[in-house]
Amino acid sequence: MTVTITAFERSPDGGQGLARDTRVRWALEEVGQPYDVRLVSFQAMKEPAHLALHPFGQIPTFEEDGLALFETGAIVLHLAQSRAGLLPDDAKARARAITWIFAALNTVEPPILELFTAKILESDMPWTKERMPLVQDRIRDRMKQLAARLGDADWLDGDFSAGDLMMVSVILRLRSSGILNEYPNLAAYVARGEARAAYKRAFAAQAAINTRA
Repeated sequence: MTVTITAFERSPDGGQGLARDTRVRWALEEVGQPYDVRLVSFQAMKEPAHLALHPFGQIPTFEEDGLALFETGAIVLHLAQSRAGLLPDDAKARARAITWIFAALNTVEPPILELFTAKILESDMPWTKERMPLVQDRIRDRMKQLAARLGDADWLDGDFSAGDLMMVSVILRLRSSGILNEYPNLAAYVARGEARAAYKRAFAAQAAINTRA
């Protein structure tokens, strides 16, 4: 069946791989699933046709054989459960890998997004300067915990899984802040994720949209 995802017509990040469709592209590449991309403008994202797929008017969405999904966690989990390559066969290891997907989105990502909100959307607020160290400290608390758990392992729990895909996608957002480099094993972990052939294909596909004339 044909898989179709949606992506920004022009991504706010200019093709740096931070838009959430990159996560879904990466998962599709890891499982060897061909896919089509329907590009949407910011205006089209708020129109009824797109809102029928994503009630919050965001990207990406995923469509296949009458199934429509939104939210990257749900999409990646669906791909991992319906195709081989992103979850281990052992039931307990499989459950742990799924746990890391939720940990990335529910525990690690929120303070990182808070940092970007403070920098981009709230930079002119009078309280931003005082608030910024608090936001950064919350991120460092999470990074310290994650770094301790990863240790000198290549991946979070045995072989690469959908949990690693999601965690790498989340924490690579910290690179521009400099915080990621404070944790060498996490910086190396992100680099290993980005070195995967599937990630490179996903990144290139997303970047190509944003570098075209």
